[in-house]
Amino acid sequence: MKRRMLRSFFLGILFTIGIHDVNGQAIYRFRFEEPWSVAAHGGPTQYFGDLYSLWKYYEGVQPDYNAALTGRYTFGTNLKARMDLTYYQISGQDTKADPRSGRIPRDLNFRARNYEAALLVEYYYKPVKVYNITREFLNPYIFAGVGVSTNEPYANYRGEWVPLKPLLTENEAYPGVVMVFPMGLGLKYKVNVYMDFFIEGNYRFTVTDYLDDISSFNMSGFYEDLVADYISGENPDRLRLSVRQARYLLENGEPNVNLIQSSRGAPRRGSGDPRLDEPNARYDGYFSLNFGVEIYFAQDIWENWIFRNRGKGWRFW
Repeated sequence: MKRRMLRSFFLGILFTIGIHDVNGQAIYRFRFEEPWSVAAHGGPTQYFGDLYSLWKYYEGVQPDYNAALTGRYTFGTNLKARMDLTYYQISGQDTKADPRSGRIPRDLNFRARNYEAALLVEYYYKPVKVYNITREFLNPYIFAGVGVSTNEPYANYRGEWVPLKPLLTENEAYPGVVMVFPMGLGLKYKVNVYMDFFIEGNYRFTVTDYLDDISSFNMSGFYEDLVADYISGENPDRLRLSVRQARYLLENGEPNVNLIQSSRGAPRRGSGDPRLDEPNARYDGYFSLNFGVEIYFAQDIWENWIFRNRGKGWRFW
């Protein structure tokens, strides 16, 4: 009897040690600290400029869309470096303007499909330089950075999208690439040791008032050049795309040159140029609200997560 009890006792100890060893190996397997990750995300994008203002007037939400890829690198206890590559669309039209804005319907519109590249730094509320298995399940963060964006606005004229930048509709040559300054906040949710879901809001400040090809408060300073190009036939689209208000058009839809000249370019276009310290003038910008998934790199990610090789240990998440 005593021999059986001793044998059972020792077998129990060996079994317990074996279980702890298996557990230890399985847990150790997920105690990796991988600084690199990649994310895909997308969502609605909202333009802010001379054809839309949410801050001062009630003009509803007029969203477009964006899609982005992001690479991240953990370099501090609560810090990550980040690089974004984004494709986005923004648009606006003054027919949707709040009457209090003073932006009378002029049939002005634009659409731009641009590419953006940005470098940013993220600060997390909870530490991120940890083993992935001990990563927080919820972790809010803020971010800011600098980047560049293409700037190619188009206008819909008689059913066709016409590039506005080459026309110099305000006698102003603006660059096809502009500086952007993204900043915002987000929230991450840990799905498993390899993956997070996240949501974030990102507003881009710019130093241009020509994302929409509209800036000048009125046309009095340059309408003569537009009229001259229209009369000569050298570039008639400059005037056609600049003056689209019905009262300044003939029955055939062409600009009424005599009326435009007599009014000295009275049709308003933009809300003013910030560079000239004009009242209520501000630079253009755009905002995105994105939903995404982030994947953390690891040596056994293909074996353990993608193919889920259950024969070599337990999965912890």
